[in-house]
Amino acid sequence: MIKSRIKSFQYAFQGIAGLFRTEPNARIHLVLAVLAFILGCFFSLPATDWCLLALAMAMVFSAEAFNTAIELLTDLVSPEYHELAGKAKDVAAAAVLLSAMGAAAIGIILFLPRFWTLLVG
Repeated sequence: MIKSRIKSFQYAFQGIAGLFRTEPNARIHLVLAVLAFILGCFFSLPATDWCLLALAMAMVFSAEAFNTAIELLTDLVSPEYHELAGKAKDVAAAAVLLSAMGAAAIGIILFLPRFWTLLVG
């Protein structure tokens, strides 16, 4: 039982590694997440703001993972172009865009006032 749980985690971590290895946008989101983390440390964010930041990051990475899974499965079952396959991929990509826009909004709400205070005083 424990061995199967460990194996499940190994597969999940392989999926995460594969996501960052093969998906350029996931790497861009990773760089932005690291930047947000550094800014959070610099501005000493309170716990509630860290929670918002962590949720935003998880939302974007989850959307990226689902998008990649949908793209891979769509390519498997529909190697030739099919309108519905294209629509499925478009909707999956839209989910990533929407989550990234939400994360950007959270970042602006959390960091813009702090930058403003830093610059203006």
